[in-house]
Amino acid sequence: MPQSITTPNNVLRSEYQKSVANYWNTNQNDPVNLLLGQVDGYFHHHYGIGDVDWSVLEGLESTRNDRTIRELHRLEHAQAEFLLDRLGDIGPGDRVMDAGSGRGGTSFMVNERFGCQVDGVSISEYQVGFANDQAAERGVTDKVEFHFRNMLDTGFETASRRAIWTNETTMYVDLHKLFKEFSRLLVDGGRYVCITGCYNDVLGGRSRAVSQIDAQYICNIHPRSEYFKALAANDFVPIEVTDLTAATIPYWELRAKSSVATGVEDPFLTAYKEGSFHYLLIVADRVVR
Repeated sequence: MPQSITTPNNVLRSEYQKSVANYWNTNQNDPVNLLLGQVDGYFHHHYGIGDVDWSVLEGLESTRNDRTIRELHRLEHAQAEFLLDRLGDIGPGDRVMDAGSGRGGTSFMVNERFGCQVDGVSISEYQVGFANDQAAERGVTDKVEFHFRNMLDTGFETASRRAIWTNETTMYVDLHKLFKEFSRLLVDGGRYVCITGCYNDVLGGRSRAVSQIDAQYICNIHPRSEYFKALAANDFVPIEVTDLTAATIPYWELRAKSSVATGVEDPFLTAYKEGSFHYLLIVADRVVR
């Protein structure tokens, strides 16, 4: 394993980072993530894409909630599969990194598909512990490990990763600092895949609905243009950009009718439908000029 040059004492480097870590450390019983993950053992911390099977709302009322939870989880799993399809040519001997790994669902999917070594990083000690327990239960601790580290300064070896991904985590950090670290970690030609929500700066600043999302999750949603500025400044060349906004709206419409609705569904749907918020996939390769 690569040796860390950071220690737990300096993982959280600002009051903001401490507040974000505290949010995820204290939301341990959040039913949105736990109930969906209990469907098949893949615990995700992201949203879903794809057409909804609306028949789950029909039939026996006593089993309607279970059907809805399973459908929401299917859509979240489909989002993760969409990301995996773009990670490129990864072999069993490669190392990859899940930046902002949550409870580890996508990391396990990557290991199962490619057989590679996966390191997840999170500033939530609770998430790291939960995910490592999952790795132990799955018997893959030799291939999948989660670390209490800051993704802006991981301490992993330079040029040690074939691929890195972020799945709805970039809104918590400075993009230029993040992509500088990712550029350091990736080999030449290494792949970075990002799925994120970003606000539409063609319309100006954050809309009221986007600001409500920021407040709910203690995040700082970036403008769309900032992603491409930061990527270009750190030797990344985008090869695919896909607008997933229309594909994620059905997920939010179903979630609004479910038992795990939290009230944030309305701001998401408003922002997406008014065009002030986009759900994007960005795929970029590190290219040394």
